[in-house]
Amino acid sequence: MELSNVIQEVNEAAKRLESSADALFKLGREKAEAERNYRSKLAQEILKLRTDKMPVSIVTDIAKGNVSDALFERDVAESAFKAGIEVTDAIKVRISAYQTILKYQSDI
Repeated sequence: MELSNVIQEVNEAAKRLESSADALFKLGREKAEAERNYRSKLAQEILKLRTDKMPVSIVTDIAKGNVSDALFERDVAESAFKAGIEVTDAIKVRISAYQTILKYQSDI
């Protein structure tokens, strides 16, 4: 691999890493908003079920089932955030590999 190609690849990977940080921030915010939404809906549903005299032993399970769409959205947001972290880590590994190649070629 040509030295100039490796340098170009490092620069491109660094740009992707910078943009992935912005995307990761956005995914983190979406994750937090989904968590807030889920907890709010769950609390409201628990309160509603308790007002309707639902037995305490099953209130939480019934409430979670009733707000399962919000739970699903929360889980999707969490998965997207974790995937974003994995992508960022993969870019870091790629940059590290290119740096190793650059060091090896500069020693030759």
